[in-house]
Amino acid sequence: MKAIEELKKLPYRQCVGIVLFNRLGHVFVGERLDHKGAWQMPQGGIDNGETIEHAAMRELKEETGTDKAEIVYVSDTVLTYELPDHLLGKLWGGRYKGQEQRWVALKFLGEDKDITLYDRVHPEFSSWKWVPLPAVCDLIVPFKRETYQSVVDEFRPVLEKYRDRN
Repeated sequence: MKAIEELKKLPYRQCVGIVLFNRLGHVFVGERLDHKGAWQMPQGGIDNGETIEHAAMRELKEETGTDKAEIVYVSDTVLTYELPDHLLGKLWGGRYKGQEQRWVALKFLGEDKDITLYDRVHPEFSSWKWVPLPAVCDLIVPFKRETYQSVVDEFRPVLEKYRDRN
């Protein structure tokens, strides 16, 4: 195992995060299958040559089982978080120290029954729910909270605009 100092020199993983709004203006969060009590919004790596928008739609489908959504906002802000020392070298094949994320807001066009967490080979979530956007930060593991607070702050006006149209 590499020393922590060496692992902290690794690059960030390029990632997209997804804020999926339902008709009531609540957002999707999933409880991680590998960590009971840890919730997050869908997110995942951006493949080489893939646009942020394409990555968001692909990750949405992979993690929720549905692509019944439309993109309503793409953030220009790049957010980062670093893994805590006990996770360094263990996630993503040990190649990254954390994630560099761009976040995308999507309007959910389907029904709750369209969300199927177990229709794929490697499910990410064990359960899911809709929550008010500000409540997301209380559910997230501590090392991601600052990033999620930035997402909440930036996406609050998007949610307000979204609510005004429904």
